[in-house]
Amino acid sequence: MKKVLLREYYELCEGGVCQDFLTEAEKKKVANGAVILTGIMQKADEQNGNGRVYPYSTLTREVENYKKLVKERRALGELDHPDDSVINLKNASHLVTDIWMDGKDAMGKIEVLDTPSGKILKSLVDSGVKLGISSRGLGSVRESQGKVIVEDDFQLICFDMVSEPSTHGAFMEPRLHEGKEPNIFTKADKINRLLNDIVGDYK
Repeated sequence: MKKVLLREYYELCEGGVCQDFLTEAEKKKVANGAVILTGIMQKADEQNGNGRVYPYSTLTREVENYKKLVKERRALGELDHPDDSVINLKNASHLVTDIWMDGKDAMGKIEVLDTPSGKILKSLVDSGVKLGISSRGLGSVRESQGKVIVEDDFQLICFDMVSEPSTHGAFMEPRLHEGKEPNIFTKADKINRLLNDIVGDYK
């Protein structure tokens, strides 16, 4: 069966609960201005907003494989979703620094990079835009009882930052400074205007 590009969207840590995942060293980095995001990055055995289901065994295997990239500090992601399976270094905005399974949820930590795309991402976070995480991978699918099941040949490529997640409970929650809670913008026109303003500054 032919492999296709599979992209899934998740919200990460609504309400700031995932801040508890940070180590003392990470909290010090945040206090000094770093942006570290934590939360649910993918879910197993649950139909997502795209109608697809990732079996637990497949997702667990891919998380274990992805840990190798995390350990080597090569687990980069982009701002928005490209239409191919290649990670473009010039568009890298963040680095996944940790990933693990918690039951059927793949949890993770992401550090925003000081790159052009990373600066845009940080500006969005600073402005209170609620962002989601989106997995990108290659694999084939099959239909079963009204659901689309991701096959065992699935290969996880990376996690990108996006504005529209497809699974409940997977929005990314940042904490830039102690005691500072981000405002939430829910109107698409506000997000689009902010993106246009920021992108214009980097042309």
